[in-house]
Amino acid sequence: MDYGGVPLWIDRLLGEPSVLSLRGRLDAAWYRATNPQACPQRCDCPIQWPTALYCDQRSLEDLPELLPARTQYLFLQRNNISSLTASFLANITGLHWLILDHNLLKNDQLDQGILRNQSQLVYLFANHNQLSSVPRNLPDGLKQLRLAHNQISSIGPEALKNLKIRQCNNTRLSLLDLSENAFSSVPRHLPTSLQQLYLSNNSLSGLDEDIFQRLVHLKHLRLSHSFLKSGNVHPQAFNLSTLVELDLSYNKLTSIPTVPTTLQHLYLEANEIQGEFNVTSFCREVGPLTYSRLKTLRLDGNEVSYRHLPSDWVYCLRVIQSIYI
Repeated sequence: MDYGGVPLWIDRLLGEPSVLSLRGRLDAAWYRATNPQACPQRCDCPIQWPTALYCDQRSLEDLPELLPARTQYLFLQRNNISSLTASFLANITGLHWLILDHNLLKNDQLDQGILRNQSQLVYLFANHNQLSSVPRNLPDGLKQLRLAHNQISSIGPEALKNLKIRQCNNTRLSLLDLSENAFSSVPRHLPTSLQQLYLSNNSLSGLDEDIFQRLVHLKHLRLSHSFLKSGNVHPQAFNLSTLVELDLSYNKLTSIPTVPTTLQHLYLEANEIQGEFNVTSFCREVGPLTYSRLKTLRLDGNEVSYRHLPSDWVYCLRVIQSIYI
C-alpha cells in the first residue's frame, strides 16, 4: 500500500485498516445506520474497522471532540488543523497510528505532552505542515516518524532522546523521513536503530567521514535533490556495511563516490559525472569472494556512456541486473 509516495504496508491479520480515504466512497449516513457504536459527528466510523476513525478531508479547523476510547487508527490528514491540545487524546490510550499530513500544525501551538502517554503509538505522520522542529516527548515505541515537507532545520540532542531508550530493535524507531525541510547538514543526534533515513530535497553543504557511522543498522539512505558536490563529500562517508540502497540522484556530483561492496542499489542519475567509471568505487579488489553485490546502477542523465566502461567492470559488478547509462 502506498501512502504519501512512501510504502505503508497494511497487515490485514492484525486488523489494520485501509489508509485510503473513505470520503465520498460510501454514504456517511450508512455508516451511522449500520454501526451502533458512538462516532464523532464530523468523522466516519466504518463497522469493518471498528478501531479506525476517519476524520480526513473535512476542512476541520478544530479537532473532533469526544473521540471514542476504542480508537487505534486516527486519520486527520488534509484538514486545516493548526493546534493540538492535551485534552485531544485524553480519552484514548491504545492509539497505534496518528496521521496528520497536510494540515497547518506549528510547534508553538502543540501541547508538548500530548503524545507522552501513547505508549502503543507506532506510526506518526505529520508531513506537509509548518513545523520548525521535531515534536517533543515522543513515545519510545514509535517505529515510523514522517515529517517531510516542513520547516525543520536542526535536531537537538534532546529532541529524540525518548526514542533511543528501548533496547529491543523491533520496538525502536526504524524509519525517519525528513525530506524537503531546511537542513543544511545531516543531523547528528539520531537514534542508532534507524534502518531508513530520508533527507532528500534539503540543501546539504556536505557529508563528513563519520556522519553516518553511528547508524549501525542503516539500510536505506535517500539524499536526492540535496545540492551535494563531490568535493564536499568525504570518500568514506558511505562506508556502511549494512547499506542496501543509496539514492544520490539529482545532485552535483562529478565522480562516482566510494560505496560498500554490500550495496545493492545505487542511484546517481542526473548528476554531473563526466566520462568517468572507476571500478574501485565499487570494488577495492576483485577476487572469488571480493566483488560488488550491486544489482541496480543508474548513471543516466550524466556525461557517461557505455564506451567509458573499463574492460574489467564485469568482474567487479558480476551480479548486476540493471545498469542505466
